[in-house]
Amino acid sequence: MPRLKNVFGQWLFLKYLIISVMGLFTWPRFVWTNKSLIAGMDKLSKLPDRGVLFVSNHQTYFADVTLMYHAFSASKWKLKRGIRNPVYLLSPKLNVYYVAAAETMRSGLLPKIFAYAGSISVQRTWREAGKEISREVNLKDTERIGMAINSGWVITFPQGTTKAFEKGRKGTAHIIKQYKPIVVPVNIDGFRRAFDKKGLSLKVKDSLITMKFYPPLKIDYEASPEEILDTVMHAIKQSEDFIHVPPPKSFGDEK
Repeated sequence: MPRLKNVFGQWLFLKYLIISVMGLFTWPRFVWTNKSLIAGMDKLSKLPDRGVLFVSNHQTYFADVTLMYHAFSASKWKLKRGIRNPVYLLSPKLNVYYVAAAETMRSGLLPKIFAYAGSISVQRTWREAGKEISREVNLKDTERIGMAINSGWVITFPQGTTKAFEKGRKGTAHIIKQYKPIVVPVNIDGFRRAFDKKGLSLKVKDSLITMKFYPPLKIDYEASPEEILDTVMHAIKQSEDFIHVPPPKSFGDEK
């Protein structure tokens, strides 16, 4: 008998409807209004169906995640031209989750709908309502991320902000040490030019958006959180080494 709910008790059919409808709405923005180049799709097809953590830099609240959902569903259909053929929206990948700030996902009706599509809402330990704070990690948040990793693919943004070259948060390293997922680095660009900060409104048309999936990292799970975080931040090109490095002349050529 097919499963009706996911690991968090959410109805899979409702999640399917949300992802498919939002996919139909956003697909033209990524293919017609702007041009999206996605490199490394072949690497997605080689990954197991669960136990994978995608670590990425961050440029908007929702557009980054949305394009990843498109890419993941296209890889499920083994499409070689990325997301150009939206047939994959007939059966999108459902066991996909993303880590997001709880205050962001409670900020309106649309974010609440997005949350049902796969948000693992967590409490920030360093910032809330625009103010700097300091509080202990909520262990229930960590457990929920672990549940998602064990049942599917999880997207996280180690910097916890859309600002470029911000320091990563050690919470990501602790998650990697504890649950030992396959860690896939992702680097994105162009979202900040094309969309507003939330990633809901278009700012510029005919803009180039890029997303590159790299091979899984070789992680020493016994290393310190600091060492693991350094490995992750370098892989997503957000360490200090990349601040003054120009982008490659041809997208997709770098390894």
